[in-house]
Amino acid sequence: MGNNCVGSITSKDEILSFILPISLWWSHPINVIEISNSYSPNTNASETVQQNPPMVVKIVNKEINNNDDDNNNNNNNSNKPSEEQQTCISKDSEQPVIMVLKEQKPKPKPNPKPMMLQNIKRVVAKSAGLQAESVLLTNRGHFKEYYKLGDELGKGQYGITSLCLEKSTGNNYACKSIPKVKLIRDDDLEDVRREIQIMHHLVESPNVISIKGAYEDAVAVHVVMELCEGGELFDRIVERGHYTERKAAKLAKTIVSVVEACHSLGVMHRDLKPENFLFVDGSEDSTLKAIDFGMSVFFKPGEKFRDVVGSPYYIAPEVLRQCYGPEADVWSAGVIIYILLCGTPPFWGELDQEIFDEILYGDLDFSSDPWPSISESAKDLLSKMLVRDPTKRITAHEVLCHPWIQVDGVASDKPLDSAVLSHLKHFSAMNKLKKMALRVIAENLPEEEIYGLKKLFKTIDTDNSGQITFEKLKVGLKMFGANLSESEIFDLMQAADVNNSGTIDYREFIAATLHLNKVGREDHLVAAFSYFDKDGSGYITQDELQQACKEFGIEDVHLEEMIREADQNNDGQIDYNEFVAMMQRGNADLGNSVLKCSTSFNIGLRKTEALSVC
Repeated sequence: MGNNCVGSITSKDEILSFILPISLWWSHPINVIEISNSYSPNTNASETVQQNPPMVVKIVNKEINNNDDDNNNNNNNSNKPSEEQQTCISKDSEQPVIMVLKEQKPKPKPNPKPMMLQNIKRVVAKSAGLQAESVLLTNRGHFKEYYKLGDELGKGQYGITSLCLEKSTGNNYACKSIPKVKLIRDDDLEDVRREIQIMHHLVESPNVISIKGAYEDAVAVHVVMELCEGGELFDRIVERGHYTERKAAKLAKTIVSVVEACHSLGVMHRDLKPENFLFVDGSEDSTLKAIDFGMSVFFKPGEKFRDVVGSPYYIAPEVLRQCYGPEADVWSAGVIIYILLCGTPPFWGELDQEIFDEILYGDLDFSSDPWPSISESAKDLLSKMLVRDPTKRITAHEVLCHPWIQVDGVASDKPLDSAVLSHLKHFSAMNKLKKMALRVIAENLPEEEIYGLKKLFKTIDTDNSGQITFEKLKVGLKMFGANLSESEIFDLMQAADVNNSGTIDYREFIAATLHLNKVGREDHLVAAFSYFDKDGSGYITQDELQQACKEFGIEDVHLEEMIREADQNNDGQIDYNEFVAMMQRGNADLGNSVLKCSTSFNIGLRKTEALSVC
């Protein structure tokens, strides 16, 4: 939905113009197009020739029944086009269009290929964004009260990204403004909400662009985020032609770390490409950050998706066959690494259909220049990432352990802790008051900021009872790749079960897995302190703490000990500064461990535990 970079966009005449940003900045109104029953797979039809880079394709499909006949049919036609509808952008029109394919029953073919659509007829579009009472469902106030828009930084399919000044601090941010008129369907509203939820969910990842907040007015949704002024990775590839192996390995490690961080928290990006990575500044060693989570989704272990989304050149073969999981992100990352090393994509074609044919059936080229001079280790890694069978493709964690990626040495094969596990371990070391304060903070966060943790809770709470038992936690942690003894799991269970009920409820789980940045924010600390300081005296007394414990359902507590753990001047009560010091104690250590541990949460990637079969 648009990049938030600053700097010039590379000309189409430059090298690698064939992989110019396919989101290249649409600003016209979207119209709906209706397609008749007839279509032609003729790739030589003049009206299908593209003079510009291929556009993002999104095909929305009906759920497929799992009866025997359908399974047999799917086996024979694994990449058969959907009978529902196809959304794309017409290059023959001056305006972007949405194409809707009516129900049809094309004859089965030995190797069905993506179809070309003809016989276009215009119909009037309606905007779900304008009709909806609220897109974000959370009122954060008026955007213009807090921010002032500046120069335009770029345009995307759905909106415009501009420089944004925070009035209270003078800090600069990037703001992506999405006109509601462009949110045609209800699905478009859900896409915007989900993108914001995912950005909040990934807020701790150092190489993911951070979100400041989201606002809504009568005509647009405004997403305020970190400003990256170093330009796109794509532009630097074009400028250089290709990178040295050492530099490419360093960038590859960052890119795959983003993939693993996303997967560790149950998120699949689904549109990884060089245009979706920005440098923070223009320096040679600038930090690289992933952007644009407009196509990203939450997923559960073993879950398979069927809607075809992504960008030509980078899309995985199983996505084209409409049966895929998070392994598709590893393929896309492999394509980016291939381009970093040689300057061209591994699978090339003039038309979308030619590109898709190459992705499905083409050979990986390691013979043309400059590949003879590239190390065997690099080729070994790419050959394992670009395996067409996703069950045989290496995981993001295995990529990070590959010798070529390890610029400063070979990593250990020992799996690291998952993101959830590392948070639970840290939570277990907290004192009772800090655990209670985290729950107060969690209960006051807007839904969009904890939605990802809510999805993780539901993944573990398999019977939707609202309680995580010892057995559920044991199965859930094993599913996420953790290898713990029952005594270790029991200790984590007891630590998260603040009210000693014998189970972990939803609120306790959110508190135990809450992101660090939520704990350190001033407004959250003030709200938490005020909850305990019942009389507003500026101190938390034993009586007030006893009342809070009663509200939490906590019994048999040692109040004097709870006070003493935060009371630095030994006056028998806790003032605000002492409370803040207690809340921030140990957070830096967790931050370091999260950076190391969040790259191993193999949710959905355990090859032996697929829960769904296409």
